[in-house]
Amino acid sequence: MTQRIVIIGAGMATGRALEHLFDAGADVNVTLFNAEPRGNYNRIMLSPVLAGDKTYEEIVTHDADWYAANGVTCRFGERVAAVDRAAKTVTAANGDVLPYDKLIFGTGSDPFMIPLPGHDLEGVIAYRDLEDTERMMSLGPDNKVVVIGGGLLGLEAAAGMAARGVDVTVVHIMGHLMERQLDEAAGYLLRKALVDKGITVKCQANSKEILGASGKVRALLLDDGTELPCDLLVMAVGIRPNVALAKEAGLAVGRGIHVDDKMITSDEHILAVGECVEHDGAIFGLVAPLYDQAKVAAQTLMGEDAAFVQKELSTKLKVTGCDLFSAGDFADGEGREDIVFRDPGRGVYRRLVIEGDKVIGAVMYGDTADSNWFFGLIRDKTDITEMRETLIFGPAYQGGTPMDPLAAVAALPRDAEICGCNGICKGTIEDAIADGAGDLNAVRAVTKASGSCGTCTGLVEQVLAVTLGDDFVLPTAQPICGCTDLTHEDVRRMIKSQELKSMAAVWQECAWKTVDGCHVCRPALNYYLIADWPLEYLDDPQSRFINERKHANIQKDGTFSVVPRMWGGITNANELRAIADAADKYNVPTVKVTGGQRIDLLGVRGEDLPSIWADLNAAGMVSGHAYSKGLRTVKTCVGTDHCRFGTQDSTGLGIRLEKALWGSWTPHKVKLGVSGCPRNCAEATCKDVGIVCVDSGFQVGIGGAAGMDLKEIEPLAQVPTEAEAMELTIATIQLYRENAKYLDRIYKFMAKVGLDWIREQVFDDVENRKALVARFDLSQSVYQKDPWAEHAKEQADTYQPVANLTLEAAE
Repeated sequence: MTQRIVIIGAGMATGRALEHLFDAGADVNVTLFNAEPRGNYNRIMLSPVLAGDKTYEEIVTHDADWYAANGVTCRFGERVAAVDRAAKTVTAANGDVLPYDKLIFGTGSDPFMIPLPGHDLEGVIAYRDLEDTERMMSLGPDNKVVVIGGGLLGLEAAAGMAARGVDVTVVHIMGHLMERQLDEAAGYLLRKALVDKGITVKCQANSKEILGASGKVRALLLDDGTELPCDLLVMAVGIRPNVALAKEAGLAVGRGIHVDDKMITSDEHILAVGECVEHDGAIFGLVAPLYDQAKVAAQTLMGEDAAFVQKELSTKLKVTGCDLFSAGDFADGEGREDIVFRDPGRGVYRRLVIEGDKVIGAVMYGDTADSNWFFGLIRDKTDITEMRETLIFGPAYQGGTPMDPLAAVAALPRDAEICGCNGICKGTIEDAIADGAGDLNAVRAVTKASGSCGTCTGLVEQVLAVTLGDDFVLPTAQPICGCTDLTHEDVRRMIKSQELKSMAAVWQECAWKTVDGCHVCRPALNYYLIADWPLEYLDDPQSRFINERKHANIQKDGTFSVVPRMWGGITNANELRAIADAADKYNVPTVKVTGGQRIDLLGVRGEDLPSIWADLNAAGMVSGHAYSKGLRTVKTCVGTDHCRFGTQDSTGLGIRLEKALWGSWTPHKVKLGVSGCPRNCAEATCKDVGIVCVDSGFQVGIGGAAGMDLKEIEPLAQVPTEAEAMELTIATIQLYRENAKYLDRIYKFMAKVGLDWIREQVFDDVENRKALVARFDLSQSVYQKDPWAEHAKEQADTYQPVANLTLEAAE
């Protein structure tokens, strides 16, 4: 007996189910409804249509002739209004009532539209069907488009429009693109590829409002105040199973339509397949499980035994021409370790996550040729003990030994290019070595190899090692940490020369051996990126030490110290009264005057920090940054205000310096002193920067210390005016910020580069001095802000304890 089947939705899953039925010769009479005015087509290929690589006709799966040949009644452009399960009928939107023996829901999913103010303006669309695609295809080089969403669909939309010359900006709320499929390193590479295609990418960007004019979209407003003008705004932020009709029909639904292993819903006569279903708590968006569901559904309709089984899935994609692969679990976890391979030159990244002796996750970018093999290891839970050493290189290297890198270098011909920046080949370096260049610096001086961006430093050293043999001695400079072979200086040079503006960029381009650094390198990289790219790089609080994350110094008992800033050591009755009130209100056990002419409140509980900050803010006081790698204090004497011996206004200069410098991040803490006369009451001669006022002007010295090392400042320059003293000081601080190794005080920095070089940069070269000051001011435009005020207003709840473990349970 012919089985009457009604299908709601002509998607890829229902289309595949029909193919199975017809190929098996099933005796069925099919009526196919579809809300779109067309039949089944390959939605995955909409992006090539958008980019102009294919036409719609080329992605049609089933054309009119196919439906006719199989006797399918097509009701395209029609919606089903209701399902009567008791009568086993469906009612079309035009009122037609059709009986069924079996009903299949293939209603797919709906695009999620963020309910931002302005989301209903003309020109705000999703990216889901052919109509959306055609809307985007109508744009050209004179148009601007904003795409909200850095997942696969959003990036495909962006790339397709960019290929048509449209000015496209992608806005993504997360820290890197495609965070569900990729880790941060692969996300960085993808972002870099998109930027190379002319697409602007803004990560960690939160949309606030869609702005309009005359009922049409004109711009997207971000929560930092940035406006992104656009003629079209595309939301590609995810999908939700379309369960509305199923819910109205009384079927069991959760996130999707509940189905069992046979793809049968809570009604034995109704099946469901595709993105609309929920099976064992899971919903589906990739095509592979949808096709498996379609096969099971067809077998169920034909009375055969079949069961849908969720499988370990891998994701192998080509996003905007970039090959990507991910599989398994690649999140960080206890007892897991990573094997990482990076080839910056080819833009290749591989990461394997190992737990025990098995691979449990993998991420690959650029070269995914071995992805199926790695996926097999994950799926089969293969013991990788015997191949661990060469595992990352893929199946071709198993059973052999790791290639000796020196052997590879020795095999290079003399005309092989070693230094791309300067066009230096291996033969030129060999000739320089033969003429007496016995170490890296000598080779660099003679040939310029490795003297620009520094990427080839390791390769030049390998040429030295091969050529000199046992006479070659590796340089003694130590790498930042075990994550890399590069020194702090190497990394700083790479950040500048390669314009690396994120940690992920540094990890990839500098061939980091770990996935995301460690507790040693992350704080250093965070500082270097802040110093070199203050506008582009976003400070990462999790890469800071605990004191800088909490904006207070933690004490041995877990409490904190709070030190408000006192400009130049000057205070007043209102500030002192506020400090006293805070000490009483928050039961501060110790109040101490510091050596830096400030007052320290010791013993403040962590949960009280936002409140005590707010009280001190109300009195006009800001953070003293007593916890930071930044400006601590500017200690002053009373100068000409009160002292009989004062030669200049040392107090006023100290206040002006502190107000110019506070909030800046530096490689290590920075302390200044300004003494009004050579009697040096402010102890300026043992500070990082010390100024001693004399009748003829201001003597500026640097490199003092009074901690574990005791150092007297060395004279930098004498200037006649206060303005010049300030400019010289700020330029020196900026030179230190841009060039010093993280955690080196100024005296250590000076020992490495020489006082004469510093003097040349900030005193002799007036234009360079002014440029340094300008760059410092630019950085301050971002970072000179009071963290106390920000946290007291916006993050107070994060300082509260997770639980009060002193409470007793009720009996």
